[in-house]
Amino acid sequence: MAGQISRLGSDRTLLKKLRAAAADPELETWTGVADSIEALYRRLAGRRHDPATNPAVARRLKKRPLIDIDLHMHTDHSSDCATPVEVLIETARDRGFGAIAITDHNEVSGALAAAESARRFDDFKIIVAEEVKTGEQGEVIGLFLKQKIPKGLTMAETIAEIRRQGGLVYVPHPFDRLHSVPDYEHLLDMVEEIDLMEVFNPRVAISSFNEEAERFARKYNIIPAAGSDSHVAQGLGAVRVRVRDFDGPEEFLEAMRDAEITRRHKNLVYVQALKFLQTTGRPKAPKRTVSDPRPARGGRQKQRGAGRS
Repeated sequence: MAGQISRLGSDRTLLKKLRAAAADPELETWTGVADSIEALYRRLAGRRHDPATNPAVARRLKKRPLIDIDLHMHTDHSSDCATPVEVLIETARDRGFGAIAITDHNEVSGALAAAESARRFDDFKIIVAEEVKTGEQGEVIGLFLKQKIPKGLTMAETIAEIRRQGGLVYVPHPFDRLHSVPDYEHLLDMVEEIDLMEVFNPRVAISSFNEEAERFARKYNIIPAAGSDSHVAQGLGAVRVRVRDFDGPEEFLEAMRDAEITRRHKNLVYVQALKFLQTTGRPKAPKRTVSDPRPARGGRQKQRGAGRS
């Protein structure tokens, strides 16, 4: 402020320009102010998501059992994770999950391999997903994908590709400044396109970032979601989302409207240390191609259909 006051005293041209601009101010009336505020609130309210449910889908879901899901986790198909696909599947099933979304960084091969492997189970499913790094607007997750989305696209291009594949747009750790996240203005640009927002991520070091995400989702009626963001199998169970069992993105989105999120804070230092040891203490296995759905490393490989009558 002192610098700007000094500048006004020394820059006569600037002073003259500011004086001229203020010579004929536009006066506002209280009626005009009220109209402006009302218009602003109408504009904001118009961006809120429609909370209405799909009655037919909702009726269908009421007959389904409740299952626990986790919507954000990684395998060794991510560059910063060393957890094999089979280990993740077996751990998730052992801990009572009915479905998980595998969201490897800029890669969908791990999720496709997991989906193929999970076909042998009647009570467990994989949501094929990808955590995509956009060019300059942070990360976004596409759920229910069929193909890999390349990194480096704009946010709008990435969202368009998620939609082209019939997927859902999920924003992870949206306000965690320690991750690659969209700036606030970028989030505002894409409000109408967000299907789900991650309001709890146990790997977020500062709890106020999760709280900010929860407030934003509530403000715009965006469906809240959660994921462990696990890079080690030990991180599974830090969060559970309980929903009615679903089939496909339409039923999933409807089920998430009534989801119950259970949060359990794990020791972040412990989990991060495990991640560091696992990713630096041993060589990574080569990534599998989509046409080779075998486990990336270790784990038990059962025959498809084994144990069924």
